[in-house]
Amino acid sequence: MGENNLIHPRRKARESVMQALYALEMNNGYPADILDLYDESFNDSENNKYMKQLFHCVVEQTSWADDLISKCLKNWEYGRVALLDKILLRMGVSEMYHMEDVPPKVSISEMVEIAKVYSTEESSSFVNGILDAIYKDYSEIN
Repeated sequence: MGENNLIHPRRKARESVMQALYALEMNNGYPADILDLYDESFNDSENNKYMKQLFHCVVEQTSWADDLISKCLKNWEYGRVALLDKILLRMGVSEMYHMEDVPPKVSISEMVEIAKVYSTEESSSFVNGILDAIYKDYSEIN
């Protein structure tokens, strides 16, 4: 019972967005078609709305997010970053800059927790470090 209290209510929406973005990358499909597939299996109307907002935000801001993320990489080429980690970083950056109802620290924490479940052992630290660096820059701007 205690573990459920630690899971953010939008976690399932974020995981669905991650999966839909991964499918989009792998299939080069149309974003609306991919999202419709995930929408059919997602029944929580409040979080369903959030899922769609985040998905479209990431799709629309991918180039911008990739540039921002690339600037934070030290001794590493962006092309070498694992696809799933790129997706989580894009999601975190998009939430941080474009989803005003999500505190940046929540976004960072959620992307780190999702990385722990779905990506490599090192990914959570990597995602945390990059998003934390971006957050510091974001904090100075805002």
